[in-house]
Amino acid sequence: MSIDVNNESGTEVDEQAILDIARYALARMRIHPLSELSVIVVDDDAMEQLHIQWMDLPGPTDVMSFPMDELRPPAKDDEEPPQGLLGDIVLCPEVAARQGAEAETRHSMDEELQLLTVHGVLHLLGYDHEEPDEKAEMFGLQAAIVDGWRAEKGLEGPSPAPTVS
Repeated sequence: MSIDVNNESGTEVDEQAILDIARYALARMRIHPLSELSVIVVDDDAMEQLHIQWMDLPGPTDVMSFPMDELRPPAKDDEEPPQGLLGDIVLCPEVAARQGAEAETRHSMDEELQLLTVHGVLHLLGYDHEEPDEKAEMFGLQAAIVDGWRAEKGLEGPSPAPTVS
């Protein structure tokens, strides 16, 4: 799995954890090991520009996903996953820090960025949360992936509650 993490935000973030959880999520979703992903970490201003340009919405957001080859997890266990370019995930640590501090189960900016990385991966794989059933599926899968990764790393407690919009 080729995953690049590029921090352009000026904020110190745990890039290794972002890389590790992205790799874990892609493996768990059975994405081809030669697929490629890019994660870019930007500041509030850059995220706001992207949010306006691509979503026509004001203000910065927490995570945006830009799919390339529209890869999907294999439907069957014996199906060979396709190889390709997943796309880009853009994260904003300033928004993540605010969300983590305001969450029902308060958590750190880095924990929020880990959650947002998984959220972004799932969006790249075609998951969405516009409808209640879609939201239940995506957020359930997101929690299972984050909890599995945290357990594998020996981190205590459950994953942070979803704060993404």
